[in-house]
Amino acid sequence: PHPSMGSPAGGPEAVEGRAVKRLKVTFKRPQARVGTDAKSEEQPVESTAFDALAEEASRKFEIMDDADVGIVKEDTFTFLDLKLKPDHRNRPVWVTPDRRVFLESFSPLYRQAYDFLIAIAEPVSRPQCIHEYMLTAHSLYAAVSIGLNAETIVKVLDRLSKVSVSKELVQFVRQTTQNCGKLKLVIQDNRFLLESPFPGVLREIVKDEVIARAVKDKERLARILGSGEVGTRQAQGDTGFIVRKDVGSGSVAAEITAIDLGGDDVAAGEAEEDAGGVTHAIEILPSMIEHVKQRCLPGSGSLNYPILEEYDFQNDKMNPDLVMELKPTAKLRSYQQKSLSKMFSNGRARSGVIVLPCGAGKSLTGVAAASRVKKSVLCLCLNSVSVDQWRHQFLLWTNLQEHQVSKFTAENKQMFSSDAGVLVTTYSMLTHEGRRSEEASRILREMQSKEWGLMLLDEVHVVPAETFRKVIAIVKSHCKLGLTATLVREDNLIDHLNFLIGPKLYEANWLDLVSQGYLANVQCAEVWCEMTKEFFAEYLKKENKRRRELLYVMNPIKFMTCQFLIEYHEQHRRDKVIVFSDNIFALREYALKLRRPFIYGATTHNERTRILHHFKHSNEVNTIFISRVGDNSIDIPEANVIIQIASHAGARRQEAQRLGRILRPKQSMVAGSGKGEFNAFFYSLVSKDTQEMYYSTKRQQFLIDQGYSFKVITGLLDSMDAAEKSQLCYSKRDDQINLLTKILVAGEAEQGDEVLTTDKEQAVQQEAPTVARRNVSSLAGLSGARGLSYLEYSTGASSSATAAGAAARKPKKGNPNRERHFLFKYRKRFQK
Repeated sequence: PHPSMGSPAGGPEAVEGRAVKRLKVTFKRPQARVGTDAKSEEQPVESTAFDALAEEASRKFEIMDDADVGIVKEDTFTFLDLKLKPDHRNRPVWVTPDRRVFLESFSPLYRQAYDFLIAIAEPVSRPQCIHEYMLTAHSLYAAVSIGLNAETIVKVLDRLSKVSVSKELVQFVRQTTQNCGKLKLVIQDNRFLLESPFPGVLREIVKDEVIARAVKDKERLARILGSGEVGTRQAQGDTGFIVRKDVGSGSVAAEITAIDLGGDDVAAGEAEEDAGGVTHAIEILPSMIEHVKQRCLPGSGSLNYPILEEYDFQNDKMNPDLVMELKPTAKLRSYQQKSLSKMFSNGRARSGVIVLPCGAGKSLTGVAAASRVKKSVLCLCLNSVSVDQWRHQFLLWTNLQEHQVSKFTAENKQMFSSDAGVLVTTYSMLTHEGRRSEEASRILREMQSKEWGLMLLDEVHVVPAETFRKVIAIVKSHCKLGLTATLVREDNLIDHLNFLIGPKLYEANWLDLVSQGYLANVQCAEVWCEMTKEFFAEYLKKENKRRRELLYVMNPIKFMTCQFLIEYHEQHRRDKVIVFSDNIFALREYALKLRRPFIYGATTHNERTRILHHFKHSNEVNTIFISRVGDNSIDIPEANVIIQIASHAGARRQEAQRLGRILRPKQSMVAGSGKGEFNAFFYSLVSKDTQEMYYSTKRQQFLIDQGYSFKVITGLLDSMDAAEKSQLCYSKRDDQINLLTKILVAGEAEQGDEVLTTDKEQAVQQEAPTVARRNVSSLAGLSGARGLSYLEYSTGASSSATAAGAAARKPKKGNPNRERHFLFKYRKRFQK
């Protein structure tokens, strides 16, 4: 027990010195047991991986406080090493030497402490009572971007913490933030200025060969390099730099550090202000911007001066203004105002990422940011449906007219005719490398030649992908704002957003928004479905390895459970239900058998819009089946039930995105229903004793870290009598055998998950597996009954029409692209 919890008789207080018994972790190599030879059993196994693991663990858990005598190197870190402050009960935070921070959400200072911690640390897990955060290099980089410095961070942490902040943590914060925030890339009057309040930093980096080539004015560069050895008085004079007034970092840093601890508070004025009041700058060539940013990245071989991007939009007189104001009906919530204050605290627009849950108003936040900048806006989305939704949001919340908000998709290629406006398009329309129509090429050239004031990137977590990250280089924008609900990727490329877009500016807590009524109160449940005897027998067979996913997805018990849940929520609760399935074969079979509409990648845009319209506004369509195309950027506020029958392996982001489809506040919450009442339901159907159970556990990890809990339901259909169960599909054994036969004869091309195409003009290219495929067909299909038919060609030259047609089809002589079959390559030579 910790000393604060009381000490038993004969405990640590009764013993002098460091007589406290500590927990120790020892690492032993696994022994190689070969036969029964005793000598061979004592021979340790040589394992480089195990050595690395042991060394890393020892390094992490080693006691780092050298001043604490009596601690040997083998001791591990325990909470006994943390000494509580006398007034620890009034402080809400634990700060450990391994950079972890724990926050008590039941503390009266929770709200103030949360605003500070979310600015300096990455959230790891945020359940109901205790939150865990981690101080990382990227999180401290984001903290410096809003005006915080190392001394302020350490001081506020020490004031909030129940224990003293360790020396190692203080050293880590100071070393990490030593060079952060000293360089800013400001776009003013269409000039790219690299500025810093520290002239010595600029003088140091221009000595680099890449930075020197990027400086536009070589005469200034010569004066800067020549003033390096001059005295201090001359250095403050004409040194070649562009000297301007420093706008500072704004009031955000002072606001989030103003925490009242009852006499032991951190005053707002203690945040360090930028000294001197002036900043020094050099102009950079636009063509070298990407090279300069790459060269200044932290890491070995680089200059280790991360660049912050800011846009001085108020003094931009070169680009035309866009007269755009929010309507009086657009009222921003408190967390939306906080996120925007991080972006505009010093009168400039900072580039970065804002993380808000699905249904929390990301669209309104982006529209409000655009109305603040008042320049041309380029909004990038994932698909055509989200393009229509974003265009509707701009027209709904602002005073813009329809001709000022254009959309550029495969079906509608428009561009606003005025000098400034809003263009909404998809990522794939910009990154498409194939052939384009003349109109699309013209609009793309106009987009590339234009300087955009703000680039809004919806679902920004897709940008690190190799295809979509090209957007940053194609379009020139002064400020970039990324919006997402799930800042997570399975390929661990999410950290690239810190340099492709900018640091994370703000992240809201899901459960806090639920308790405040901004999000629906969702009951998450994992429903276990027993596999039938015949299906499980086929699942275990080795030759059915490629069909295992389809077997546990098409499990008849899962099918019956899905039908039971749909009918229950439609008939008894009048709910709107969305059923998700990544497997197209299962999606089609479920939807056709239950007579419900379904949407997948091949569904046309008009048909998607029609189905979604009927689902939202008609009582006749209460359930729709949808594939992976519904994971992102589809706004369906009427839905309040999700049933997941097939998903993409263990994708954590997909689970959270699908939950977000039902997170919008429901009418029952607005009417003042009970606080703890669930008004939305998320069911994940899992076939028991299959690989799907492992994937389900992994997918839920992100939501569990956000504070959600999954209730496991078993035997859902056991309470039904025989008459009710007989009304469900595939309740009879003969029907189950027929379904199993249909699955076993299905071709491999029909069994896999859907491969999405984000737009008509570009498909995501994936390497096809080099395996033989066999598709079961029939004579009816060969005779044309399935849309196939034979084509007859005439090879005779008797008729003049045929001869003329053959002459027209004959390629020109000497055509270099003409290829002939090797059997006919030397035909004329043999004829001679």
